[in-house]
Formats: sequence, C-alpha cells, structure tokens
Amino acid sequence: MSFTDMLADDIHNVFLNTEEFASEYTVQYDGKTYAKVLASLQNQEAGEREQLTARGFGRGGSDGAPGLYRKSFVLYCALSDLGGKEPKPGKTLLISDGSPLPRKFLIAAAGCEMGMLRLELEAVVE
Repeated sequence: MSFTDMLADDIHNVFLNTEEFASEYTVQYDGKTYAKVLASLQNQEAGEREQLTARGFGRGGSDGAPGLYRKSFVLYCALSDLGGKEPKPGKTLLISDGSPLPRKFLIAAAGCEMGMLRLELEAVVE
C-alpha cells in the first residue's frame, strides 16, 4: 500500500470516524446534494472569531461592539465526499444533520491538503 493510499484510508477511518470526531451530514453546494458526508463541524471559540464592528463610530472609524462576534464554524470533510471539487469562498453551503431545515453558511475560506477539506464558514441568518 502506498503512502497516498494510506492517507486516503486514514481520512475516513481515523479523522472522519463517526465514533470519534465526525458526524453524518447532507451537504448542498453548487446545485448538488451530497448525502452521507462524514464531516466534523466545529464551532469556533469566541477568541478565534471576528469581532463585529459598526462603521463611523469610535477610534479608527469603527465601534468595537465588545462581546459581539460573527457565528463562525470550521467544517472538515473528505474532498471526495463533495465530488472531488474544492468549494469556492463567497458561495453558500447548506448543511443538514437530519433536521427538517438545513443550516445555511457562507464559505469564508477554503483549503485542501492531502484530500481533506477545511472550510471556514459563517452562519447566514435569514
């Protein structure tokens, strides 16, 4: 077994193991639905989130709005589970964990290393 093959196996058997780190989701992106996507959806801690600001107030033209942060998440999943195509920042993504209404996210940043996607997401409130 090659190193690349071992990495591909580890993505699902270790990193996206439902008994350890991952859950099963349905993901809708770019007009396609991907069922049974094994992924880890992590809520970022307040210290890691972007603080909201209001223009025109305070020092430097912004109001720090202490304590208010964007609701942001990081999604880890296998590139192959989303059709082998890396999602693009600025597009929306719907994620459902079996509940009737999927959650809508804006992709803030995307990256892929060795077949594992890391998507930084911002919750969209409608």
